[in-house]
Amino acid sequence: GNRIEILDVVNDTSNFFVKYKDQHWFNNTFLNNEPAKGSPAYYTFNGIDGNGDTAVDIYPIPNGVYAIRFNSILRTPELSEDTDQVLIPTLPIIHLATAFAARERGETGGTAAAELFSIADKSLSDAIALDTSKHPEELIYQAV
Repeated sequence: GNRIEILDVVNDTSNFFVKYKDQHWFNNTFLNNEPAKGSPAYYTFNGIDGNGDTAVDIYPIPNGVYAIRFNSILRTPELSEDTDQVLIPTLPIIHLATAFAARERGETGGTAAAELFSIADKSLSDAIALDTSKHPEELIYQAV
């Protein structure tokens, strides 16, 4: 699908991390130079294929069979059926839906819509904090 977030890419055959390069770098490399062949060391995204999956280009052009592993997060699909399940914390959804309903209808049983939105924000913040504690390395940014 097109809902993935890439954490890292590993060339398991050659035992090293494959680095991201932007589309401009790939275009320049393929269009203005003779593309090299060898063990894939770089990747970039190249649109979506016919199945709706994210397409990826790799460089250099493989000169053999290589196992390339993408460590990624697959986000929740679009909800369309009553039986579809949400794969994220549900409490922020419930609080935000209640806040929107209160703003629309004004029937809250004494709690102001602004206060309900504040509760929803805090609930979402708590859910993000809990998720962040599982993967603190995702909050470390490095200059490239």
